[in-house]
Amino acid sequence: MATESLTQERLMSLVSYDAETGVFTNKVTRNPRAKVGAVAGYVNTLGYVVVQLLGRKYHAHRLAWLYTHGVWPANQIDHINRNPTDNRLCNLRDVTASENVHNMSSSSRNTSGVRNVVWHKRAQKWQAQIMVNNKYKYLGQFEDITQAQVVAEKAVRLYQPARIA
Repeated sequence: MATESLTQERLMSLVSYDAETGVFTNKVTRNPRAKVGAVAGYVNTLGYVVVQLLGRKYHAHRLAWLYTHGVWPANQIDHINRNPTDNRLCNLRDVTASENVHNMSSSSRNTSGVRNVVWHKRAQKWQAQIMVNNKYKYLGQFEDITQAQVVAEKAVRLYQPARIA
């Protein structure tokens, strides 16, 4: 999604942003569907709110950053509560790609149901591991899944302090 051509001033002339609700509202009629006072944007197939302005599509969370801070985010915008439609300013933070990954939900392929814990088939034990600087950090193998979970959660707090639970 393009970002460089839109300025804070131009954005503010087209839409208003409510930082408490995260909703953009049209200030001008831009087309038959984008009338003054109407909520701007739509939810795309990935679940993110997208607003079309000046012939380009922008993610609403990036627009919220520009609208309130006057600059485009330096990195990625993370939705702290993991809800991609919740664009309240208090739910958004500018993070690196690595930091953003740590706030993701568990993969649908996660069969243990516990983040950072996998079943080690050969050892017949639960293995705790976390990702640090794009490398897996082995934390040990455990008979009990709860024990593996406790170790993994402690390691997350130690090695990934920016992560939001």
